[in-house]
Amino acid sequence: MTATLDALQLPGEAQDLLFREARTANAFTDEPVTDEQLRAVYDLVKWGPTAMNSQPLRVLFVRGEEAKARLAPHMAEGNRAKTLAAPVTAILAADTDFHEHLATTFPHFPGAKAAFADDARRTEAAKANALLQVGYFIVGVRAAGLAAGPMSGFDAEGVRREFFADTPRVPLVVVNIGHPDHAGTHPRNPRLDYAEAVRTI
Repeated sequence: MTATLDALQLPGEAQDLLFREARTANAFTDEPVTDEQLRAVYDLVKWGPTAMNSQPLRVLFVRGEEAKARLAPHMAEGNRAKTLAAPVTAILAADTDFHEHLATTFPHFPGAKAAFADDARRTEAAKANALLQVGYFIVGVRAAGLAAGPMSGFDAEGVRREFFADTPRVPLVVVNIGHPDHAGTHPRNPRLDYAEAVRTI
């Protein structure tokens, strides 16, 4: 373990905060999550790399009883109660019209927008790169001292109709966010060892 810690530039405490001690949250305390914290999370994770700096991730923060009541029916049964109870829930979506912003985000390539004229290619790129950003987002939540509870168990088409109708946004992951109540934390499951998951050729 010490050799691994020493091989990384990030201090051990930060490694623990972001990875080793961080847990998927299923329950949260009543401590609020502020708008400033949510803004700080986005302002950090926006720097993560995406192909051609495409940045297709779009975030919708869902707060309050009325908004949660719109989301809950589209969640899988096992995810419904914890979503209603979470201080804030993020719907992470891919913007399939991300190419409209490439003149700003990738200015040195004037033909960038035209390169994504094909709808199928653009949708595939949007989803793949937004999923990269989903990973950054979860780590960003942890960096704010919060816990994330990411979920793929929801009716994506129902969420799209409810929150993104008449937009080019495709929901990918729903993430509950807050200060964790560890009474609802499951025992940590094993991870694959380096030798089981990695090859060098």
